[in-house]
Amino acid sequence: MTSIDKIFEALASTPRRQILAYLSEAELTTSELAERFAMSAPAVSRHLSVLENAGLVVSERRGQFVLYKLNGDSLVNSLTSYAFELCPVARPLKAESRKKASEKPG
Repeated sequence: MTSIDKIFEALASTPRRQILAYLSEAELTTSELAERFAMSAPAVSRHLSVLENAGLVVSERRGQFVLYKLNGDSLVNSLTSYAFELCPVARPLKAESRKKASEKPG
């Protein structure tokens, strides 16, 4: 599968697009995302795996936690972030994520 196919496969899923919108403003763990989307941690983990395989998110281990964030070097993420500003579904997710990020210590 080519990288563009992986990107389109990743973006074809509504939950994955919502996860991308939420990660656009904050670095989050699988558990934090699972709470937000009322999904099990394994389900979120599978979505994150597809997003990471497509190069849309990156993970970083910090102690016992793995944090996920958007891959800032991805042109697709730049274009998607712009589209999220216009999207009536993603815009509130970004605002909520921004608020949670500002409330996080450190």
